[in-house]
Amino acid sequence: MDRYRVNLMLCGGTGCIASGSLKVRDALLDELKKRGLQDEITVTLTGCNGFCAEGPIMIVHPDEIFYEKLKPDDIPYLVEEHFIKGRPVQKFMYKEPEKKIAVPTMNEIPFFKYQVLRALRNKGLIDPESIEDYIARDGYMAAAKALLEMTPEQIIKEVKDSGLRGRGGAGFPTGLKWELCARVQADQKYILCNGDEGDPGAFMDRSIMEADPHVVLEGMIIGAKAIGANKGYIYVRAEYPLAVRRLQIAIDQAKEYGLLGENILNSGFSLDIEIYQGAGAFVCGEETALMRSIEGKRGMPIPRPPFPVVKGLWGKPTVLNNVETYANIPQIILNGADWFRSLGTEKSTGTKVFALTGAVNNVGLIEVPMGIPLRTIIYEIGGGIKKGRKFKAVQLGGPSGGCIPEHLLDTPVTYEDIVKTGAIVGSGGMVVMDDSNCMVNVARFFLEFTTDESCGKCPPCRIGTKVMLDKLIDITEGRGRDGDIELLEDLAKDIIKTSLCGLGQTAPNPVLTTIRYFRDEYESHIYERWCKAGVCRALCTFYIDEDACTGCTVCARNCPVKAITGEKKKPHRIDQTVCIKCRTCYEKCKFGAVKVGPADMFKEEETVEV
Repeated sequence: MDRYRVNLMLCGGTGCIASGSLKVRDALLDELKKRGLQDEITVTLTGCNGFCAEGPIMIVHPDEIFYEKLKPDDIPYLVEEHFIKGRPVQKFMYKEPEKKIAVPTMNEIPFFKYQVLRALRNKGLIDPESIEDYIARDGYMAAAKALLEMTPEQIIKEVKDSGLRGRGGAGFPTGLKWELCARVQADQKYILCNGDEGDPGAFMDRSIMEADPHVVLEGMIIGAKAIGANKGYIYVRAEYPLAVRRLQIAIDQAKEYGLLGENILNSGFSLDIEIYQGAGAFVCGEETALMRSIEGKRGMPIPRPPFPVVKGLWGKPTVLNNVETYANIPQIILNGADWFRSLGTEKSTGTKVFALTGAVNNVGLIEVPMGIPLRTIIYEIGGGIKKGRKFKAVQLGGPSGGCIPEHLLDTPVTYEDIVKTGAIVGSGGMVVMDDSNCMVNVARFFLEFTTDESCGKCPPCRIGTKVMLDKLIDITEGRGRDGDIELLEDLAKDIIKTSLCGLGQTAPNPVLTTIRYFRDEYESHIYERWCKAGVCRALCTFYIDEDACTGCTVCARNCPVKAITGEKKKPHRIDQTVCIKCRTCYEKCKFGAVKVGPADMFKEEETVEV
């Protein structure tokens, strides 16, 4: 690319493609050709850039000018101003939520400024469908070192010394898992990659597979050498078609270059890798269920021990790690364990990738050093809470995780510190909630998910989660009774102790943490018949505070059932017999005049009228 004076790196991840980046690319190519600039400026479609809420995104190198939310109609003006007249266009740049000042370069944007990229080091910088781009960034150098200069024992020692823990959720030491499998004597061993990402709001692994598929292959090659495997599978859910396509391209290219297949780099080591597409079952994120799925059986966990490192896929010793874990391996081998340990804490080393979503201003994929406080992630990288609302909780660890309240925002993000809060680091889902969220309803949402995804094999999970869910439904629909909170707590503890696999063992976490930190909301639902957030329809009444209402008519104009009446510049009123409690007026009012009260607050008034 050195022959080009400008390199345009256009985000081509799933999020940006959905926002129209392919049309932007076509418009760019057409305009550059029209202006005779096709030999001076190149356009590269990269993987996910990370700043998903701002797509389509384009970075202009070498100056790192950052453009967001581009549309095909913007391109002629952008090319004229920036690439012909040399004037970067501010109106297409990122603007901080409150300051509204254009930030020209990528590294000045808070979302990027506090990140440290290791697993994501190639995001937005290479064409994911080009092995040459990957090799130009030291790709496959670590694999060459591992195959030609290191013994399996040396590879395992380096990974153990790095302190790398599995990034898929459990946090088991990666090097120890490899060592246990390497010790087992067998005629066949398997190395597997878990790309079956099922957590709501999570897209860490998908983004790595789309943006840097070769790093997954390189990590697997190194791991296979360490444990003595010559066959590998990448398990990817079929709902990730772009990831599947780019992984297959990467596999084909690696074979063509002699980096997969027989006698790799004349080292005497051989490895074949293929993709297995899963059907989208959440339980197949559990290792034994995933292996049964590859075997063509129903994806259901089996009791352990024996563990998969001894008896796994088709009864053979097997190592399974997730996408992010493998993405860290090449750099550990190239740069050493001490380099990896230079970030993070003693027990939680390196960095962690998170999918930051929900009520924050800056939504996207981030990579941060372990040990960073939650507050820094949410308020610096995330840019604070949308619309100036108040922070309420952050759900960490997906549906198996827990809700962490405001007074614990200074908690460092480490495996041991997050567990103390009742949540888990998990695979990296991080959903931020503001004061418009009802925490009882949040617990119900996540438990509905895990109940639906239970494989049904063991009674504690199959029956217990359903009983808990029914009780939460009762509470959110106005049928809660004294003793329900204690019953939920008792059920949760029993399910955790007796479930067969991690799905059941962690399913109650959202319920337990919301009871622990937001017990007052449960009590309000049960004893006052009031959802103070105005989410549970059966437990709330929307009314207008006449002293605060300016008569702007916004609520009336947006009410879908015309339940709001009133003259302009005079207080309005909600007809409770017509209102469907859709929250539209509550969300649209800019003056806080629409209030939420208990479900029965007008019953006495209605009785008098009758």
